[in-house]
Amino acid sequence: MKRAHLDEMLAFMAVVEAGSFVGGGRAMGLTRSAAGKALARLEARLGVRLLHRTTRQVSLTDEGRVFHEHCLQVRAALDDAEASVGQRPGTPRGVLRLTVPDAFGRRLMLPLLDEYLRAWPDVQVEVSFTDRVVDLIEEGYDLAVRINVSSPDVRLVSRLVAEHEAVVCAAPSYLRAHGAPASLEELAEHDCLHFRSRTQLQRWRLREKGGAWVNAEGRSRLRLDSGEAIRNAAVAGLGLAYLPRFLVDDDLASGRLKALLPSCDTDTVPITALYPSKRFLPAKVRRFIDLMAERWSTKPR
Repeated sequence: MKRAHLDEMLAFMAVVEAGSFVGGGRAMGLTRSAAGKALARLEARLGVRLLHRTTRQVSLTDEGRVFHEHCLQVRAALDDAEASVGQRPGTPRGVLRLTVPDAFGRRLMLPLLDEYLRAWPDVQVEVSFTDRVVDLIEEGYDLAVRINVSSPDVRLVSRLVAEHEAVVCAAPSYLRAHGAPASLEELAEHDCLHFRSRTQLQRWRLREKGGAWVNAEGRSRLRLDSGEAIRNAAVAGLGLAYLPRFLVDDDLASGRLKALLPSCDTDTVPITALYPSKRFLPAKVRRFIDLMAERWSTKPR
């Protein structure tokens, strides 16, 4: 990457994070005019408009939002590169505040927290087990772990820490009453239990063996904002569920749920760490993210 291109990218990020050309330019040591020209050169080179401009503020276009997410990853990689040869941040200490999905946290996060607290005795941890999508910055959290949810919030940095295989499943009682779908097309004839939180609606991404990935359609008469609630609804025979295997392995083994569509592949469910964008990430946060990635690096079943 040319130095000029990197400077334009950093100017773009500064403008986005400041919410104006004046503030972004000041953060970069540039005038408003120079920041505007840097963005214009960047847009001309990319061939897209990255920002909507008004007299009072700027906002990201759809293309700008995608580009900004990649820029955050580039900046994080640069920071990591510097940290790898410079002085490491100090020993983790203080209070780590994190929010994790309820069922996932209780099943997979607690063992990790035990290891983390044993390794770093100067850290205290406060955890919120909730499937609600919280505002990290407004509510003062250091870190969020989310399942199959991307964040449009440009103030946050995301890092993939694990992936879990998904499974389409239903209770024997539902299958006796409605039959089992034999193909993706037949999902449209079934009641599908969807996860929904605010504007986030879970998509069922599947493909026939050797075919293209599709977002499967189905009736969605019951939508829930909790993975555990979806599992309970499926066991109760209320419909088909699309859930990560860690949540339903015991039910599949016991027969409370049956795996469906053996001729189809299901997509993996990403587990993502989200944290506020900071030049120097606190050691307590960085170490915990690294621990998640290390322990969950092998994709579970």
